[in-house]
Amino acid sequence: MEKSAEVIFSNSAAASLEELLGRIPAGQVAVLVDENTREHCLPLINKALPGNHLIIEIHSGEENKNLDTCRSIWQSLTEARFERTSLLINLGGGVIVDMGGFCAATFKRGIPFINIPTTLLAQVDASIGGKLGIDFAGLKNHIGLFCESQAVIMDPAFLHTLPHRELLSGYAEIIKHCLIADAEMFNNLLATKLTLDAIAPLIVHSVRIKSAIVAADPQEAGQRKTLNFGHTLGHAIESHYLGLPGAKLLHGEAIAMGMICEAYLSYRKCGLIETDLQKITEYLMSLYKKGPITMSSARSIVNLTVQDKKNQAQTVRCALLSSIGACTYNISVSETEMTEAIEYYNDAYTK
Repeated sequence: MEKSAEVIFSNSAAASLEELLGRIPAGQVAVLVDENTREHCLPLINKALPGNHLIIEIHSGEENKNLDTCRSIWQSLTEARFERTSLLINLGGGVIVDMGGFCAATFKRGIPFINIPTTLLAQVDASIGGKLGIDFAGLKNHIGLFCESQAVIMDPAFLHTLPHRELLSGYAEIIKHCLIADAEMFNNLLATKLTLDAIAPLIVHSVRIKSAIVAADPQEAGQRKTLNFGHTLGHAIESHYLGLPGAKLLHGEAIAMGMICEAYLSYRKCGLIETDLQKITEYLMSLYKKGPITMSSARSIVNLTVQDKKNQAQTVRCALLSSIGACTYNISVSETEMTEAIEYYNDAYTK
């Protein structure tokens, strides 16, 4: 089994990176950034980088998480004559750590990489667990592999650079971790005001939940599937709206919508009690009221779920809640049931 990544909770990303570079043998060093992290985040680690490091800049946004961007990253590494002893530092949000890790893991059959997640979403989700990938043919994370980073540096200072909408996007994954594994913490969230001071301990809590689940099931053969609660319909919603001009949703916004839909499916199929369904729905709607889903969009979203990676025997399988804090997986759902779940979301939106 591949060793889990070292997770470093730090108040100085530069100091932690300098210490890491002192003990991880590496030839050349590259830093993958987008236009935002180059401006706002790179200055926070610059002093720790070797003098001859390479900066690779890509365009931000999920729409650029594709093979064309990978080709440009591989081209930059190739032109700089990077070798298998070289190191890639992924400095950014979910797109950077997903795609940067994928490019590192496939370049010359794999070079080591370090993740420095700069968004809340990347800190509590994308940077942990070794899932790497890119979007393909309009499908979220359709091409990818499992490969752990050498280390992950978590520094809350990066979160000060984020717009509130990006914070909310990452917060959806914190909610998910509580819903699948910690009912008491979920109830605490209901009374928590979303501030950076309140978020800092929640990051540690989320990372511990995800890391424990991943350690028990690194290749997603069983228990790790519970981390996909809200993601079967959520990924389909995200993919659908990514293709509509001016209608793009952030990952966490789509997952919040997916969690409302899949909480309904949990109520229908797995024994989630109605009062808990209402509690989940009302809380998520209070934070992520993104608009109703038209029935034409609903048909497209349901059709997209047939490509979900958890499916078996041509059947859509979901991770669903048996109660708040307890999740099961491999629950088959029909197109009719998913359509009903979207209708439930729409009804909740209009209340």
